[in-house]
Amino acid sequence: MNLSIRSLIFLSVRIAVIFLLVIFILLLKNIKLDPRTSFLDKEWINPNKDLTLFYNTTRANAAVVALVRNSELYGLLESIRQFEDRWNKKYNYPYVFLNDVDFTEEFKFRTSALTKSKTYYGKIPEHMWSYPSWINQTKAAECRAEMSSKNVIYGGSESYRHMCRFNSGFFFQHQLLLPFDYYWRLEPSVQFMCDIDYDPFLFMQKNKLIYGFTISLMEYESTIPTLWDAVKQFIEEYPHHIKENNIMKFISNDNGETYNLNFEIGDLNFWRSDPYRDFFNHLDKLGGFFYERWGDAPVHSIAVALFAQKSEVHFFNDIAYYHIPFQHCPTESEYHEIGRCHCDPGQNFDMEWYSCTPKWFAT
Repeated sequence: MNLSIRSLIFLSVRIAVIFLLVIFILLLKNIKLDPRTSFLDKEWINPNKDLTLFYNTTRANAAVVALVRNSELYGLLESIRQFEDRWNKKYNYPYVFLNDVDFTEEFKFRTSALTKSKTYYGKIPEHMWSYPSWINQTKAAECRAEMSSKNVIYGGSESYRHMCRFNSGFFFQHQLLLPFDYYWRLEPSVQFMCDIDYDPFLFMQKNKLIYGFTISLMEYESTIPTLWDAVKQFIEEYPHHIKENNIMKFISNDNGETYNLNFEIGDLNFWRSDPYRDFFNHLDKLGGFFYERWGDAPVHSIAVALFAQKSEVHFFNDIAYYHIPFQHCPTESEYHEIGRCHCDPGQNFDMEWYSCTPKWFAT
């Protein structure tokens, strides 16, 4: 009698387990990925057709790039820690760290300790971080002094100008980056405030995008007084480089207003292209990186506007990002729920008067 009862109980348990397995399999067949978890606009991606962005071990040929000084180590560690926790620990993309001097052993040890990804450390060649032969260094020093007296931000900084010129014309040519096709720019003391549950690099690749951003703002006019004249001169001399249906309306109005795009995910081969190389060389010969204070952000944004269509540029609304003093924070509650965000939507920079994001959507 006891044996029969035990057998009956055992059989009942087996039937229950099989029943639960069948129910589970049926549920799996009907599960559809909630589009909200992708944080992507519907016109860009159908999650049911692009699950490789979420559940595939495939990786784009890409790297995370940081131009950073040894003295910025602890600010960079903060950035890497959040970047890893929010995204890269799931994807393990390599890091490329660049500096105009050798990195210290402490820098290498502490940065590599925060990630399982490969880390590469490179010194910038002198020709990429020095004055070209046609620059009058006495005049350049006088210009820095004048801008400093007017309290122009970084107006008196020599190293800042070398940095802007390097980011504008050389970073994509550094030997450590030559093997890669895409990059994500990482800076010290920035924050990533929502989980990113897909691969932005694969997203760029699958949708044939060349540039992605989160924050756009007006550039300081006092730093680029003749930049727009230089751009108009380039357009006249190289009309064959200008792309049809470009997005110049986003970048300029009648007085040559330009915009600063902070945060970059991009296609390295775009910067290596003939149109961009000719564009940079044209600007470089005019000396504005040293006689004024032309930044890499307006140079990049103008180039994208000249040589790309809007369909090739993406606003990453889902990536919550803070770069002092500006913050992009998604305003949709779904993003905060799924992404476990810790930013305040009320502090979102997008709709401030000097934000250019509204103009981007109106273009």
